[in-house]
Amino acid sequence: MIKLNVNGRAREVDADPATPILWVVRENLNMPGTKFGCGIAQCGACTVHLDGVPVRSCSTPLSAAEGKTITTIEGLASEDGTLHKVQQAWIEAQVPQCGYCQSGQIMSAVALLEKIPGRPTRRSTRPWPAMSAAAACMAGYARRSRPPPISINPHKWRRRSWANGQDARSSEPASQPVVL
Repeated sequence: MIKLNVNGRAREVDADPATPILWVVRENLNMPGTKFGCGIAQCGACTVHLDGVPVRSCSTPLSAAEGKTITTIEGLASEDGTLHKVQQAWIEAQVPQCGYCQSGQIMSAVALLEKIPGRPTRRSTRPWPAMSAAAACMAGYARRSRPPPISINPHKWRRRSWANGQDARSSEPASQPVVL
């Protein structure tokens, strides 16, 4: 049995120490938010935090996590269910597309913002090497490559319905077209 701390809870798992953290989290602990993407630590869909450091869980063995804290996408929200500010900003900026790699992207963004002292700026958040692994052809890539909206003014970012150009909070047509 290997002792782990996952999302603030002590856990024991019966798994081979060479098993990637990804499979233990998904299969043994029933936390499907962390995704399998490429299996070679390139795409970032499997990103979790190991003692606050983003790691690719598809290639990090369980033995590397013993005695450390693992934080998955499920562990970002508070106990009362309030989303982490990066998760909320992701929704408000309408970043999610198919959603498959989003948990890894969010985990990378959280780690990046925790490393930057003070208020993040475009300069302090570029380049985003941990987040640039996602395919540039994805439709949400432009919104992911900006500094997160929480670093600017959360009230500036308004959700729009991409289908009809309306503000998502009202039935009135949007006053301006959405520009990426």
